[in-house]
Amino acid sequence: MARLSVNVDHVATVRQARLANEPDPVEAALRAETAGADGITVHLREDRRHIQDRDLLLLRRTVKTRLNLEMAATEEMHSIALEVKPDMVTLVPEKRQELTTEGGLDLRTHTESLKRFVASLRDASIDVNLFIDPVPDAVKMSHRIGASGVEVHTGLYAEARTARDRIVELKRISDSVMLAKRLGLKVHAGHGLDYHNIKDIASIREIEEFAIGFSIIARSIYTGIEEAVREMVRLVS
Repeated sequence: MARLSVNVDHVATVRQARLANEPDPVEAALRAETAGADGITVHLREDRRHIQDRDLLLLRRTVKTRLNLEMAATEEMHSIALEVKPDMVTLVPEKRQELTTEGGLDLRTHTESLKRFVASLRDASIDVNLFIDPVPDAVKMSHRIGASGVEVHTGLYAEARTARDRIVELKRISDSVMLAKRLGLKVHAGHGLDYHNIKDIASIREIEEFAIGFSIIARSIYTGIEEAVREMVRLVS
């Protein structure tokens, strides 16, 4: 049965809009765990547009399941990860002007530096996933780099405008997932997944965990975060 890691970034987005004390992503994480989340994900961005360093420190102390830190492969983030010791790091590309992560890592250009980066985190007993596009080359490169696993980018599937396009993207994801499993990589998936499009992708049984944030936080405005998480847990499993 697939696990659900709830991304609480956008609780902090609302808070930072007023530079206020609430809503609190740490409390949201606690409520998500109580409702059945198997993990908590946060992205500590270079520009600190939502999650702040203090949030991460508090989450490390309070999360009872698994804490997944999404971050860019920079020296600053490397130092933070070694200090905080999340259960898992997911390395993602990051651009200041983007609204959200737009695609997978460029593994071919940065192979050697990523090998060193990943190895140093794994030496500190931190699992490392690479956020990749659903293409065989990216899966193979992730294996060569020495990652613990991959998070397959599901954005094009989620944004597909026609049934045919969605089927094509679903097959690309499925093929990448199967290859990753054959290579011994842990397989996660995420980006753009919501209550309407999760069903087909959740049928790929080899996906071990889904990282979902925006749609859960949006739903929670109407239902409360506990019910929003419980509903997504049912759909994922």
